[in-house]
Amino acid sequence: MNKLFGFQKLEIYQQSKHLIKETYFITRNFPEREAYSLASQMNRAAVSISSNIAEGSSRNSLKDKMRFINISYGSLMELICQMEISYELCYITSDRYESFLVLSRDLSVKLNNYMNYLKKSI
Repeated sequence: MNKLFGFQKLEIYQQSKHLIKETYFITRNFPEREAYSLASQMNRAAVSISSNIAEGSSRNSLKDKMRFINISYGSLMELICQMEISYELCYITSDRYESFLVLSRDLSVKLNNYMNYLKKSI
């Protein structure tokens, strides 16, 4: 059995990976002209969420941990903005967009809760 790193046990990390998969699934169906622009930017923002959770968890100081969670939150907000634009451009259906928003809201709340937990630990 493989031992997990600490960040892999975090619910916010697991949820962020789910959001990555959803984002890649959505952008796969974008017009070809968006492959190296909006779709690529959205995929990078989604991966940034998980990557910063992982990197932040490896930091020794709580201040550093909080900084990386803040960056993750910012990447999530960037992705939400880009998904909204994609919806308005009719690249995704309203059902897919609403489903994405539900996942995003949940992750947003959990990132904020984790940040508050870290603040209390100072």
